[in-house]
Amino acid sequence: MNFDVFTLAAVTAELNERLRGGRVQDSLELGDDAIGFEIYSQQTRHYLYLSAHPQLARLHLVPERLRRGVENPSPLGLMLRRYLEGSRFVGATQPEWERVVHLSFVGGEGEFTLIAEPMERRGNLLLVQNGQILDCLRRVGADENRARVSLPAHPYIPPPPQTAKRAPTALSVTLLADLLDAEPNKPAWRLLTEKVLAFSPMLAKEAVFRATGKLDCRAADCSARALLTEIQSLIGALLEGRFAPHLCQQDEQVIAYAAYPITHLPNAQPVESISAALNAFYGAPIGEAAYANAKKPIEAQLNEAIERVTRRLEALKRSQRDESERERLRQCGELILAYQHQIARGQTAFSAQYDFDAPPLEIALDPSLTPLENAQRYFERYEKAKRAAAEVPSLIAAAQRELDFLRQLETDLALAANYPEIGEVQDALQANGYWRGAPSARPRGGKTAPLKLSTPEGFVIWVGRNARQNEEVTFGKGSPDDLWLHARGIPGAHVIVKTGGRVAPPAVLERAASLAAYYSAARGEARVPVDVTERRYVRKIKGGKAGMVTYRNESTLNVPPRSP
Repeated sequence: MNFDVFTLAAVTAELNERLRGGRVQDSLELGDDAIGFEIYSQQTRHYLYLSAHPQLARLHLVPERLRRGVENPSPLGLMLRRYLEGSRFVGATQPEWERVVHLSFVGGEGEFTLIAEPMERRGNLLLVQNGQILDCLRRVGADENRARVSLPAHPYIPPPPQTAKRAPTALSVTLLADLLDAEPNKPAWRLLTEKVLAFSPMLAKEAVFRATGKLDCRAADCSARALLTEIQSLIGALLEGRFAPHLCQQDEQVIAYAAYPITHLPNAQPVESISAALNAFYGAPIGEAAYANAKKPIEAQLNEAIERVTRRLEALKRSQRDESERERLRQCGELILAYQHQIARGQTAFSAQYDFDAPPLEIALDPSLTPLENAQRYFERYEKAKRAAAEVPSLIAAAQRELDFLRQLETDLALAANYPEIGEVQDALQANGYWRGAPSARPRGGKTAPLKLSTPEGFVIWVGRNARQNEEVTFGKGSPDDLWLHARGIPGAHVIVKTGGRVAPPAVLERAASLAAYYSAARGEARVPVDVTERRYVRKIKGGKAGMVTYRNESTLNVPPRSP
């Protein structure tokens, strides 16, 4: 995990520098596993984000105001409002070599400590006073952990110490050489993560690369003296508070961050703060619930548009099936002509039988017209109805395309993972005339970009995650020889595999298909059929909206959805 002891030390230093003495103006629950604070310090509003997500636990400052993500506050949320809002932030401390930070506050009801434990699978946030837990984000009873209970009205017990590991400051050349010699065939970086406190895979790889110039160095081939020098350099910077946050990017995506210069990965660039690095890596941290709230007004407009188009489509299909009224107009005209000499001037109706085995037709007449003129009017109405009937198939096809487009937008909204992606659905509804009333307010941002991934085999995969991106991926990124993939028969992503004239191996096809399945309306299914064809066989639908295509010469793969 990138969010290691070194990163947390840098975050702790940043919080002390920017927030110490600040006033807590607001506390917010951002979802089931995250909370936030607005803290006014140094004449500036700062926004602190804390997450206990099982895989993405962390804490850092964020550049934009956080938005409340739950309607009903939890017990912990109520405690934070009661005790921390209006209090002063005293400072942050980090227990030695631990991925834990204590945030101290003092207010009208005394001193409180919010303890953040940003650890994989066991992340937690606990509000503590005088050593007693007032409440916590995740309650852990004795049935789950006998040694460490995390419940209200229980004493706070720190995470158990890692007794099998040595402190990095206690290492010597002899001790490190013994560790390396004990498992000579193991990668040196992995040995550090298993035997030395505070060494995450990221930090261990950096130390080994600085000492040897390569990542895959075996323990037996690693100089203990050179490795110790680099360990002391890195740990010395941590202990002295000398942090140099860096980011690494690949294919326009942030792939790693650290609180020190990164040399073992390409394209490392310094950033202004560790929080800036974390924001770039993790994205906008506002939680699924907050996004769900942002989606609601757009979802309501989308549902209304789907209902309108569905009703129109059903009406068109009914009119196509019902030919009896059209035929009745023709029969009325013919009967008037046949009985015109029996129709008196000024007569408003008459009855006549068209078929011997059918009941008589009741025919309305315009008394101001002659029988011939009445017959001509019925024939005109019949021709008009016949012309309209001839247009019905094309109208049905157009309505079906509209409905398919709206279903795609429905999937786009369901899969949207940030405000720009949500906003693009709203923009599409407005641009195509489906939005009713004034647009809802939302944070503004640039257009989102398709997802780009590189495979170990050297292939590039492009993934469109909404209707506009699908258009860009298929006809902007894709060449005729490239492979095109889409979940069969349902809204979802257009995926392009750039082949460069090569044959894509099965592993690449399966990876691309699993992405097409993941970014589709069938994401929750165990397996999804995904069609594969060459991009040359994909055509835009005439009159269709963005991303709407037809294709042929496809084969089908059944794959489980997999996230990138």
